[in-house]
Amino acid sequence: MIYNYFKIALRNLWKNKVFTFLNILGLSVAFCVATLLSIASLNNLAEDQFHTNKDNLYKVYATEQTSKGPEEVSSRSTPFAPTLKDEVPGIKKITRHLEENVVVSYEDKELQLDVSYIDPDFFEMFSFPVIKGENTSPLSQKSSVALTQETAKLLFGNEDVIGKTILLQGQDAKEPFIISAILKDIPKESSMGFDLLVAYENNAYYKQTLDDWSSRFHSVYLQLDEGVTTQQFEERTRAFVAQYYRENIENAIRDGVQKDANGQYYQLRLFPYVDSVFTKFKGGIAKTSRIMPYLILCIAILILFIASVNFINMNVAKGGQRLREIGMRKTLGATKSQLFIQLWVESLFVFSISIILGLLLGYALLNDFQTLFRTSGTFGTLLSPEILSLFVIAIILITLIAGGYPALLLSKLGTLKALKGKMEARDSNRLRNTLIVIQFSIAILLISGTLVLNKQIDFLRHKDLGFDKSNVISIPLNGSLDSYTALSRLRNELQSEPEILSITAADNNLGSGRDGSGYMSISGFDYEGRSIKTHNLTVDYDYIETLNLELVAGRSFDRQFATDSLAMVINETMAKEYGKENPLDVVVSFDDSIRYKVIGVVKDYNFQGLKKEVEPLTFYLDPNVGYYYAFAKINPDKAVGAYDKIEKAWNKIEPEATFLGSFLDENIDRTLRREKVLTKIITSGSIVAILLSCIGLFAISMIVVNQRTKEIGVRKIVGASVPGLVKLLLSDFLKLVVLAFVIATPIAWWMSSKWLEDYSYKITLNLGVFIIAGLIAIIIAMLTIGYKTMHAALQNPVKSLRTE
Repeated sequence: MIYNYFKIALRNLWKNKVFTFLNILGLSVAFCVATLLSIASLNNLAEDQFHTNKDNLYKVYATEQTSKGPEEVSSRSTPFAPTLKDEVPGIKKITRHLEENVVVSYEDKELQLDVSYIDPDFFEMFSFPVIKGENTSPLSQKSSVALTQETAKLLFGNEDVIGKTILLQGQDAKEPFIISAILKDIPKESSMGFDLLVAYENNAYYKQTLDDWSSRFHSVYLQLDEGVTTQQFEERTRAFVAQYYRENIENAIRDGVQKDANGQYYQLRLFPYVDSVFTKFKGGIAKTSRIMPYLILCIAILILFIASVNFINMNVAKGGQRLREIGMRKTLGATKSQLFIQLWVESLFVFSISIILGLLLGYALLNDFQTLFRTSGTFGTLLSPEILSLFVIAIILITLIAGGYPALLLSKLGTLKALKGKMEARDSNRLRNTLIVIQFSIAILLISGTLVLNKQIDFLRHKDLGFDKSNVISIPLNGSLDSYTALSRLRNELQSEPEILSITAADNNLGSGRDGSGYMSISGFDYEGRSIKTHNLTVDYDYIETLNLELVAGRSFDRQFATDSLAMVINETMAKEYGKENPLDVVVSFDDSIRYKVIGVVKDYNFQGLKKEVEPLTFYLDPNVGYYYAFAKINPDKAVGAYDKIEKAWNKIEPEATFLGSFLDENIDRTLRREKVLTKIITSGSIVAILLSCIGLFAISMIVVNQRTKEIGVRKIVGASVPGLVKLLLSDFLKLVVLAFVIATPIAWWMSSKWLEDYSYKITLNLGVFIIAGLIAIIIAMLTIGYKTMHAALQNPVKSLRTE
């Protein structure tokens, strides 16, 4: 019996080769795209899920009430973590975490590596297993260091590395460390990355900040005792805050700041570590959103839905031509269940072939997909029991709904109606039209999203940021030389080159450089009886000129003025904070002996990126703070030659350090990486959705035109024109696309508005974007069905009637 079902199924599928091909093509493409998108989404959702203690790991932050509203404070001070654990009950484990790029040397090798300074509890909290060496406490000795497998191979090749000594560049000299353990390579799903782990006490700031609660520069993670909630933790820390943050609270009271809902001025809080990559801060509170991976998953589901809709529509429409076959089977004794199974087996056969072809195509395209969409996901992402179970259930449901519905609809027809070849057209047409409207609503929604995303990214890329981003190269000072020596030698090497116009330096980058590092320096102080906060930037001479920042008052730092070591240049937003009519009158005392004077004001520029409004910023010349980046302004007509000469000079002064120079416009583009990936995914989804919708529309138009062959012939005989017939055949379908536009536009507008809320600088939505999306859908629909309708309208009516 089963063999007979398959034999008849193959015979019917072969008989209708065109529709079988269109079904398999649409479903294969849909399964391929849906599989790849699911891999990307699930890989993102798997971030940090490999940690054994994942459900009880948290990052500490604080919400501080200020005169501008609640603000988030993530970085902590050196004494914070040990004091918190000693005085607040409910903390099982705690670790500080400071990440820096450090030059590491072994014999003649010298590399800049990612070093994390951590506390001993780190190894028990996080699942980064030791595979060789000291297993229980890898950093029990201050001079111990733990390496990942990849780092060990990079430094030592295949040698046994346990017990060997490497040198880490300190502030003044290279310091020796003994390798005590090798860690398993960090999973790709980890949001935390490092090459080496070193005891926290070895960081350059440790001794000078040992008892300093005001200097905050690292993160703190903790693990709560079983049964302790985050709310209980927050309540238990209030006495701790009252004692160690008394000055912050007193300043808030003095400045008339409003308390939060719980009557607090400064509240310690936690958010789950597994939410790290999905967390943003709004109003000083951590907000977790997994919209992006779920959006990708939704696009995958929508594409499968469109392909399934095509399958249902084609099977129902084509099933009208099999009514006499069904009626004859019923006359010969076939039951409804037998007819259902026969028709469902045909659907299952098509789906099975499509799934296999889709998976094979997805596997073939995986490498290109990973590169294009910047994902490390593989087919292994889908191999967990939970994911496989969901995948199997989804396939069964899709085949039952997409394949079973047409089978059920056709099998329940009465014998006489089936033999007469008649079917309730009203019900089937209503279903068909509804599904076409849904299809094109989805397509228009995706097209609208693509247009809005592209427009927003184009707006951000071309926005005037207030500095010269196209003719300036940033160079990480990542070698073994101290930053002042490296900068001086770089200047000497390039001063005679006509391609190089100026060179300067600072302790932070603009945008995201090739080294991927960056940090914030924020300080708070009292000025005329009120608290002020500012971002700090230590710069070298010529920084303002090199970046072409606009001075609106005063002057820049000048080598002719020895007093500029105690001078400040501020931005316009900082000038407003001081509240002086003339900001050049501002003099600030940071302690009893040192007084800093404002000598200049620069026009506001976007030093933090494009998602934040400009905040207060102060420039200093501080010989006690090292530089991390050099900046070279180049002749725009000789950009390629200038870059090559800078790289050559760098390789001469720092032969062991990798040159990671990049243009600032590249750095800005890197900050938009997430938006670019999302745009690629939605654009790809739009293209696939439109193609699948067109396949379905083309097949339906073929069936409808064939069904109306006699009507077309009669209309031509009585005088109907070709344009009139084309309009008649097109109008029914175009009405459905227009209805889809009316339904999709408000939804697309709302979704786009919500997405744009994350940006301080954004485009203004207008109806034109959505009208363009609708027109694209209408034009594509007309082109899809235009050929077949035109061909039908041009047919000889006599031939049409004879055929009928």
